[in-house]
Amino acid sequence: MAIADLFPAAEGILTLTVANKTDLIERLAGLAADRLGRPQEEILEALQARERLGSTALGRGVAMPHTRLEGLAQPLAILARLTRGIEFDARDGEPVDLVFMVLWPEGASEGFLPALSNICKVLRDNQLPRQLRQAGSAEEALAMLQASDQPDA
Repeated sequence: MAIADLFPAAEGILTLTVANKTDLIERLAGLAADRLGRPQEEILEALQARERLGSTALGRGVAMPHTRLEGLAQPLAILARLTRGIEFDARDGEPVDLVFMVLWPEGASEGFLPALSNICKVLRDNQLPRQLRQAGSAEEALAMLQASDQPDA
């Protein structure tokens, strides 16, 4: 799935101030619940269950908490730029300040891993995370994401 499909509008890109990983996951679950009209606790539990399997920190200050949800009509992605980095149990020990949260419909599992892979591919380029950190607006960050898109066939 193309990043443009995951982030169709700039409201999926936020600047957040959080105290720690738990606070971040709770805030993202709340934002997603508001957008989806679903209980925050359901989303929070699914994200926490995934984190218990292992940290979703990718390294170099980036994390990608993700999960599949039953009854979700379409994927939801939120990019959060944190005002200061937080500990996220990253293998490289770097604090996380860019967070891509992806919620995916349980019934459409075939596109889930390619979508996550595409996000990872575009983030391998050191330039994109740097650009996203310096973006002056959500619209500018969205344009950067869409320009870097590398979806599989």
